Parts: sequence; structure tokens; C-alpha cells
Amino acid sequence: MADERSISITEDGPYVVTGSIPLREQSIAVNETGESIEWQPTKTYPAKKKYALCRCGQSANKPYCDNSHADEGFEGLETASMKPYAEQAKVLDGPRFKLMDQEDLCALARFCDTHQTVWDEVEKTDDPEVAAIFLDQIKDCVSGRLVAIDTATGEPIEAPREQQISTTQDPAEQCSGPLYVEGGIRLISADGKEYERRSRMALCRCGASGNKPFCDGTHVKIGFSDKE
Repeated sequence: MADERSISITEDGPYVVTGSIPLREQSIAVNETGESIEWQPTKTYPAKKKYALCRCGQSANKPYCDNSHADEGFEGLETASMKPYAEQAKVLDGPRFKLMDQEDLCALARFCDTHQTVWDEVEKTDDPEVAAIFLDQIKDCVSGRLVAIDTATGEPIEAPREQQISTTQDPAEQCSGPLYVEGGIRLISADGKEYERRSRMALCRCGASGNKPFCDGTHVKIGFSDKE
């Protein structure tokens, strides 16, 4: 259907969003020691049936595209693998939960490092307190790099999510982050192929990721901001 919710990547251009997908802003909140603890809603953008989001990082009207990609000669070639997540992720065993990890999706939101790291915790998930913290950290992984698997059922632990797109802010690093895509929204490549639908994805909007269309954390390294 023409109005089905989807994100279409255009060649060397923006993300074209159709189907009246809500667009919001979320910010990483930290505790007194600077650790990432939760996503906080900070803004809601006006509802639109269709809109184009900047992918090059140069728009003067962020998060929307203003055609700066053409003026700047943006090269947005998609280099990420289209193989299913399960074929790319490493698996770490644990007594109650396993941890799946596809490292090249990391968006540097740092929820995985709060308390102990999830890589240390997975071996202790027979402790209910550790398991609860472990699952909470993974839930907030913006990119879907990390997925918890129930060892009893073999099924991933994924709570239902509303379909929405969020621009993200990282005050602790004084930068703006990727597009946080939730709820299994269709993502269509510039050549018309469909990426695996996932409950969580982080799409690059600084223009500099080496794993396009996905974020690889480069926004932190270059200090990308959509507030300029």
C-alpha cells in the first residue's frame, strides 16, 4: 500500500518517511556519575503524512532536508550488510539469558556500560537482580546492537514498541545522535531492497558513518549537532 509506514533511503539524499510516522526528540539522561540511565522525551514535531529527514548532516533546517546534500556533494552510499541480524551477531552464553551482539551497529549511547557492563552481567543472569539490570540496559540500546535471548525458550526479549522516529540528543557528550527508529518500521534501500525489520535501529544523520545507513558512533567523534 502506498501509505504503508516506511523509510526510503534516496541515493545521496535524505530519508523519505511516509505513512504519518510520529517524529519526536529523545535525550539521554545520566545519573550523578555520568552513566546513561534512560531516554527522556524532550520534543514532539508537528504531525506530517510524509517528510524528508536530513541524512548528510548539513541541512540548515534539521532534522528536515533542505537539499544541502546536493550543494555539498554528499555521498551516501550504503555499505552496511543486509544479512539478517542473527547471521551477523556474536552470541555470549549465560545461565538465564544469552547476549547477542553485532558490534558494528554500536551508536555509542553507553547504556550497556551502566552498573557492570552487559558483557560481564550475562554470566550472572541467574541472579534476578542482575538479570533485571541486564534486560533494562539492553532495552535502551538505541541501535539494536544488543539483544537478550531467553535460554529456556530461545526467543528474544523484545517488548512491543510504538512505531516512531526520534532525533536524539547526547548532552553528556555535547552532541546530537542518530535517528532512533522503533517498532519494526520498513527500511528500504536506495536500490529498492528492504532491510530486515527490527524493533530498534539507529540511522546515521551526521553523514559520516562508515556503516551507512546505520549509525556507527561517528557523531560523537565529530561533535555533530543539530542545534547550530
